[in-house]
Amino acid sequence: MPTSPCGPGCLPQRPSRVAPPRVALRLGHALCVLVGGIGIAVVISVLPGPARRRLVREWFRALLRAFGVRLVVRGEHGAGGGLVVSNHVSWLDVVAMQAVCPMRLLAKTEVRTWPVIGPLAGRAGTLYIDRDRLATLPDAVRTIADALRENAVVGAFPEGTTWCGRSSGRYRPAVFQAAVDAGAVVRPMALRFHTSGGEPTTAAAFVGEATLLESVLAVARLRGLVVELSLLPELDATRITDRRELARLAETAVSGVTTAHAPPEPVAQPVAA
Repeated sequence: MPTSPCGPGCLPQRPSRVAPPRVALRLGHALCVLVGGIGIAVVISVLPGPARRRLVREWFRALLRAFGVRLVVRGEHGAGGGLVVSNHVSWLDVVAMQAVCPMRLLAKTEVRTWPVIGPLAGRAGTLYIDRDRLATLPDAVRTIADALRENAVVGAFPEGTTWCGRSSGRYRPAVFQAAVDAGAVVRPMALRFHTSGGEPTTAAAFVGEATLLESVLAVARLRGLVVELSLLPELDATRITDRRELARLAETAVSGVTTAHAPPEPVAQPVAA
């Protein structure tokens, strides 16, 4: 299984935080958005495609606003279906990606149990993979390929786990086989987190042994968090038919953005005598 060396030591020692009353306000706002998501999960399947995508996009944007996170988008992706691949830093990655382009995400089976987001993800057509049973991977690849043939937008994190943003992992080629089988385009997307002043930060990283709740609370405390999505040039899997080459090109394109703006190494804090 893919593993990441990132942990608490990758996080900033003293991130800029908002006051506790603001944290409570953000969490209350987020709870209201999540409750609204229950209604969306009920009606989303009966809405026509454009209305469904618009509603999903606006719901995820509202969730970002609830946590005080600003979204910046650079570049444009083409219309139609395709395989979107991105680096993976935080649970916020999913929220930000859906806020830009609603898609069917390849997710670990645990996402099914997440409050509200789990049912909403299921209604949005999320494709699940059991990371503890890799024997199911070929079936997952076939399912993704079928979705791509139907002109769906499918999103995946080829690193297989989260990294802190200062470093990243190797892109596993399996998911790219689905694009080759379906003759689909691959659309790399680079995710960066920085402060309102433009300084790269690892503060939003969901790494180590942190639980989802702990990570949510950490994000709610942050001041001026910005998530930036760079939409990079497409790769044509009808022309590049080697899944490993597709993985390498996508990884290089994304790291070209993230590495250039990587946060500095954490500085060890002196221990008081």
